[in-house]
Amino acid sequence: MKSNNIKKAVLVILCCIGSVTLSNAQDQKRERKEPPTYAQLIKDLDKNEDGKLSKAELKGPLKEDFDKIDTDKDGFISEKEFKKAPKPKDKGQRDRK
Repeated sequence: MKSNNIKKAVLVILCCIGSVTLSNAQDQKRERKEPPTYAQLIKDLDKNEDGKLSKAELKGPLKEDFDKIDTDKDGFISEKEFKKAPKPKDKGQRDRK
C-alpha cells in the first residue's frame, strides 16, 4: 500500500514537472522577435556586397512590397526607405481577416 502511494506521488510530481516545462516552452515560442535593423539586413542579404539591397537579394515581405518601399524607384531599398516602410503584420494578425 505504501509502495502504491509512493508511485502515485512520483507520477503526480513528474506530470507537474512536464506540464511546467511544456508551458515554459510555449511561452518562449510566443516571445516577439525584434525586426532586423537595416545594418543587419545588409550584413545578411547583400550578396554582392555593394552596400545596397536590390529586389533580387531580398525575400519575404520586403521582396513582396519592394515596389511600394522603393519610393525613389532606383531599384534599391535605402535605409531611409526601409525605415519608412510599412511594418509587416504578425502571423496572428494576418489570419484574423
